[in-house]
Amino acid sequence: MLITILVAIIVIVLVLLSAAIKILREYERGVVFTLGRFTGVKGPGLIILIPFIQQMMRVDLRTVVHDVPSQDVISKDNVSVRVNAVLYFRVIDPERAMIQVEDFLMATSQLAQTTLRSVLGKHDLDEMLAERDKLNIDIQEILDAQTDAWGIKVANVEIKHVDLNETMVRAIARQAEAERERRAKVINAEGEQQAAQKLLEAANILGQKPEAMQLRYLSTLNVIAGEKNSTIVFPFPMELGEFLKAATKSK
Repeated sequence: MLITILVAIIVIVLVLLSAAIKILREYERGVVFTLGRFTGVKGPGLIILIPFIQQMMRVDLRTVVHDVPSQDVISKDNVSVRVNAVLYFRVIDPERAMIQVEDFLMATSQLAQTTLRSVLGKHDLDEMLAERDKLNIDIQEILDAQTDAWGIKVANVEIKHVDLNETMVRAIARQAEAERERRAKVINAEGEQQAAQKLLEAANILGQKPEAMQLRYLSTLNVIAGEKNSTIVFPFPMELGEFLKAATKSK
């Protein structure tokens, strides 16, 4: 009988100790409630509670990496896309995170989804694809302002994927191909313009001295002869043609 009583006492003591002694890691904090009323934030280290009178809720202060599910978004130019993102946040005020909101993880996730849809819906598809950094900052600032009342700091938001349907992908491919062709034509026209300008400058320089034209003529013959061609084309001097025309008229 005495042994049974001792065993019962030992069990009760162990239960009380397990309820009274808590150990919090360095990245954890304990929000303590005494008879249902908030009495403070404790930790890290060894925490002693009054059994059955005080309760403690653990809060992790490490950065949480949350994958925002894919959202159906209609852009400003009426293009339907699916967008997902990743959210980085952490608790900076355990008291507000436990008291002001029922489940801060779920609340932050739902808020991130609605904010992602509302912000991206105000921009065109081209802006979604080309200005992700700006959109990330806009979403992060909105989330950070709204979650501040919950004691949560949103550190960063990154848009991961913008998924398009096959029809839109083909349309973008055609647009990119047309843009490349336009650039090729512009570059070719600019090259022709620059070449014509240089030829005009060269002609003006050669026209100042007839001997320069003759030297250029001989240099061209030298190049043709060095290529072992069987046919050599001699240019007909324009001055000789004018001379023959004048002589014919005089007769």
